[in-house]
Amino acid sequence: MTDWFSEEQATMGDRIAGAREAAGLTQDELARRLGVRHSTVKAWEDDRSEPRANRLQMLAGMLNVSLMWMLTGRGDGVPDPDKAAGPAPEAAALAIDLRLLRAELGRMADRVGQIEKRLRQAEPRP
Repeated sequence: MTDWFSEEQATMGDRIAGAREAAGLTQDELARRLGVRHSTVKAWEDDRSEPRANRLQMLAGMLNVSLMWMLTGRGDGVPDPDKAAGPAPEAAALAIDLRLLRAELGRMADRVGQIEKRLRQAEPRP
């Protein structure tokens, strides 16, 4: 039996996304409630950044999970997908692959932006 949200199996971003989905919130709704931008919540879920301590505490309270679960996957959190009605194991595995790919694409887009900036700086000025 897999512990979906354990430290070994999931990232903090996975736990944030799982708790948000279990609460029935979209990224936009969660962002509005926390007073942050949609891109901030997306970056947290994609593991491109982590919430600061005050936001993490608010997030845990808002999503009805413990701070310890949010950080480590241990403690009061949301049920594992295989314990709740949810997608078939194949679909769950594909969803994980998709989430990892989305995070990788985000990192690649950031790198492209950095290279474009360096290229603009290296171009001769008229």
